[in-house]
Formats: sequence, C-alpha cells, structure tokens
Amino acid sequence: MYLDVADLRTFYDLPMGHLLRGLIGGHMRRFWPDLKAKSLIGIGYAGPFMRPYLETAERCVAAMPAQQGAVPWPSEAETASSLVLDNCLPFPDATFDRALVVHALDHSSDPSEILREAWRVLAPGGRLIAIVPNRRGLWAQSELSPFGYGRPYSRGQLKELMRNCQFEVMGDEEALFMPPTRAQFILRAARSWEKIGRKVWPAFGGVLIMEGEKQVFRTIPNNGNKSALRVLKPVFIPDGAPAGLKPVRCTDASHLRNAPITGLPGA
Repeated sequence: MYLDVADLRTFYDLPMGHLLRGLIGGHMRRFWPDLKAKSLIGIGYAGPFMRPYLETAERCVAAMPAQQGAVPWPSEAETASSLVLDNCLPFPDATFDRALVVHALDHSSDPSEILREAWRVLAPGGRLIAIVPNRRGLWAQSELSPFGYGRPYSRGQLKELMRNCQFEVMGDEEALFMPPTRAQFILRAARSWEKIGRKVWPAFGGVLIMEGEKQVFRTIPNNGNKSALRVLKPVFIPDGAPAGLKPVRCTDASHLRNAPITGLPGA
C-alpha cells in the first residue's frame, strides 16, 4: 500500500527529511554525478532526490502514482509532476534517458510492473536507480521515516527483481548507517556515521541504492531463420515475450496516454 503524498511531502519538509535526502543523494551522485542534456523521470515520490538535477537535466518529470496522490513539483518553478498509473505510464516508448524509482517498489502490490513500465519508457541503454529499504537495516524496522513502511528488500532480492525485468545491475550501494532516532547529537554526526558505516558495517545500511541498465533484444532474419542479435548484454526475457520485445500497451488508462503534464488544480 502506498503512503499518502501529503505525509511524504510533510516528512521531506522536516529537518530529518532534509538530512535523509542529502545522505541518500550523496550516494546517488556517485552513479549520476551529472545529467546534463539527459531526460529524467522519477517514479513514486522521487522529487526530493531529483532536485539536484533540475538545472542541468534536459527535462525532469515526477510521475506520482494515483494510489499515492500527486502534488505540484517543483514548488519554485513550472510544475513537472504528473498523476499516473504506476503500471501504465502515459509516455511513449524510449522517452527518457534515466529513471529514478523511490517509495514505489516497496509499496506496490506488483513491483515488477513498475520496472517493466520504467523499462518501456527508457531509451535503449538507459539507466535506472531504485531506492528501497534494506531488509537488514534498522530503518526498515522504524516508523520514523517512510522507509519503515512497505516491503524491505535484501540485495539479492532487488538484484533478482531488476534482472527479471531486463535490467543489468551495474552497481549498488547502501546508505543511512546512523540509527533511526530524533536524538540531535546523533543527527548532527550523521555524516560521520555514513563514513564509518561504509567501512565497518557496509551490509547494514538503512536503504539499498541499485543502478541497472536497460537491456534490449532484436530479431533479424538470417537465411529465412530468426536469430537474436545482442544489442546489449541480455539478462532475462519473460516467458511469452514477443520477438523484438514490443511492449504490450495497457488499455485501462488510455485517457492518460496523451494527458499533458500539469500540476493539480489550484497549484
């Protein structure tokens, strides 16, 4: 079950929300230091983590699931948020260069549908970062943050999910090594906890950050026979996937397909 967008926005407006955004964002930028001339879609509640790329990315879109609700984002500029169905995004195939999935895989009843849609709207060779609570970490057991709700993942579980949805895992990190608490003396030392945690107990961070690359198969005729040409290293093709991996478009959200990306009334 998704959290309410109002609760998510309230959390990330608090000092602890700002702190977590900064700590996790620091790890993200190891994968994506700059998105100049790249297009970025955020799925779930990704706005707080997309903010560093607003000025350099060619385009940023925050796709907020209907089950969660949507708010105008960013607050200081023309809104780039869109209310969507997480299993049927209203964007054409191969629209974006990068996808960021936060507060989505841990709340969706079918996380593979989210990743398959992300795969569809990514260009060939596009990259995706998924951020989920770590099953081994303390933050998954605490209700102090949104990472304490929903389904936590182990590194192996998230890696398998990514591979099953045709993403080759390129790397992963863990973040949030400080204990979940409101104690100011711990919060003030949060960055020291990060440095120590990465060296001393690297498997027990509060969240997992994993990057994957979209894998593509093509089929070409070869003396009357079909053969597979590896464009990028293939990982997995679901049973029943048609040749060429042409996406199966959903029909229950056709009214969203060409909907403009706008804010909510009264924004």
